[in-house]
Amino acid sequence: MLTAIIDYESGNLHSAAKAFQRMAHEMDAGEVVVTSDADVVARADRLVLPGDGAFPACATELRGHKGLYDAMVEAVEQKGRPFLGICVGMQLMATTGHEYEKTAGIGWIAGDVVKITPSDSALKVPHMGWNNLVIDSDHAIFDGISSGDHTYFVHSYQFQVRDPAERLAHVDYGGEVTAVIGRDTMIGMQFHPEKSQDVGLRMIGNFLIWKP
Repeated sequence: MLTAIIDYESGNLHSAAKAFQRMAHEMDAGEVVVTSDADVVARADRLVLPGDGAFPACATELRGHKGLYDAMVEAVEQKGRPFLGICVGMQLMATTGHEYEKTAGIGWIAGDVVKITPSDSALKVPHMGWNNLVIDSDHAIFDGISSGDHTYFVHSYQFQVRDPAERLAHVDYGGEVTAVIGRDTMIGMQFHPEKSQDVGLRMIGNFLIWKP
């Protein structure tokens, strides 16, 4: 079993890699590698797409690594490999991003990435820190996780999902903000599971043994 964390030069992957490697060891879930090699992505059993920074820059970097991008898309769309997008990696799954400029996403989950606009002016943007998950739909990723559990967020833009069935969890931040999305073999998390202590580690472990 091989899990590939895709490195497309968009953020420091050290903490994510350590968390995934720890849980792979604990769950006996094989090897985890950080890679920018399209051949490794093509043969991996699971894929993880992190992302830090602005949507347009991340989208440009990802597509700029054409072989890597094509291998990822083929693995998910044609081979049905389990996929996890984290933070901007989740947002890139959208139809369109609206950060600075209108930018096409991968289009796996229909929706738009737009600025967070809390109804309470006392709530600052970016949405930064711990918040309580509200689970909207049962899913294997939530095994051992309950509504009210805390995860760690750092973001100024939110994913507005068009199909409510594809929003698996949200948090309240002056309105409902999407926290987890998914369909078929794809999952996305707006928060950073590697920074979310036991809850985040549990969800990483759940992904590593998920059999969609």
